[in-house]
This record gives sequence, C-alpha cells and structure tokens, in this order.
Amino acid sequence: MGATDASLPILILGASAGIGALTVDEAVARGLRVRAFARSAEKIPPREGVEAMVGDIREPGDLRRALDRVRGVIYTIGIRERVAMLWEQETLFSESTATLIPLMLEADVKRLVAVTGFGAGRSRQAMSRIEQLGHGAVLGRVYDDKSRQEALIMESALDWTIVRPVILTKGARTGRLKVLEQPKDWRNGLISRKDVAVYLIDAVTKGLHIRQDIVLAR
Repeated sequence: MGATDASLPILILGASAGIGALTVDEAVARGLRVRAFARSAEKIPPREGVEAMVGDIREPGDLRRALDRVRGVIYTIGIRERVAMLWEQETLFSESTATLIPLMLEADVKRLVAVTGFGAGRSRQAMSRIEQLGHGAVLGRVYDDKSRQEALIMESALDWTIVRPVILTKGARTGRLKVLEQPKDWRNGLISRKDVAVYLIDAVTKGLHIRQDIVLAR
C-alpha cells in the first residue's frame, strides 16, 4: 500500500485552529481520514476518521511519527499575532519546513500543500507600493520567513503546491473561490477560511497545481 493510497489519512499540520481546523472539518464532511497534528491537538473534538496527534512542528521525532503512512501533507501552521512581531526575528516557518521536507522524502510522502500568504515570495511584487509598505511594517518579519519557507519548498523534490490566500475572513463556504495561477493575475482581496479549506482538500485529493505557486481569492 503506497503513500498515495486514498485509504490513507491526510496529515494536517496546525490542525487545532484557524484554516487547519476548518480543513479537518472539510475532510470529515467528505468522509476522508485525517491525522490532525498540533501542539494542542488534545483540544480537537473526537470524531470518526480523525486521529488527533500532539506534537511540535520543529521536533523531528514528532514529525516522523506523524508522517507514518499518510497520503499527503497540508501545512497550515500559523502564529499568534503579538506586538513583538514588529521587531522579533521569525523563523518558525522556514525552520519547520527545513525539518519537514527531508522527513517527507524519507517516509516516501511526496505531496505537500503549504499555506503561506499573499505577500510571500513572488507574490510580494503583485502588491501595490502602498500595500507593500503597510504589509512590510506590520508583517514584514513574518513574511520574510514565509518567503524563505517558499524557497525551500520550491527547491525540494516534493510534489508541492504553495497556496497564498488573500485577506482571510470568518465568512461562509461560498464556492466562489478563484485560483489565480499566473503572476499577472495575482491581486489582493478577501476570502473565507472555509473556502481555503475546500481548496486544500481538493488539492490533495485531485492533484491540483502540482509544483505551482498560486494565489486564492474570490
């Protein structure tokens, strides 16, 4: 039974909150199996098809255990917003990804769908000058690290997709999702976390946009 077998669970990293938790919900609604990985995974409600796994994204032993017999990985790790973001160096995204990639290859798990954000990597150039200034002032250090993360992913031998949602809302699952594939079409806007979750599950189950970096908007 190979790592791409549809009977195997999807590993969702950062599954206890935000997009990660909603992605677990979307998978469950489709009858899919999920391994829900988070430091606070004990808070994830027990449900059929969901295996909650407590772990640290930067700890190789935890990740190796999480990667055992999964069909793909959805990376939805986020950070708690805090004033210190304005001056503190951020390394969580690049360090965790540098740990994750070789362990995925070791486990023969090739599919990675990673959520970063509009303004990371190549998409920064799609922002207006005003957007760049405001975004850089508040989230510059965080997105510098997301850019380092994207570079690591793109240089890897994985079947990756980099997913950059625009400004996230708590709105409903609308089905009006637009996948912007070409840099000339990249733009800012709004999108609900629930719509992002729909795309993330589709990306794994349907093999969408492999080795592409895209922007999600509505």
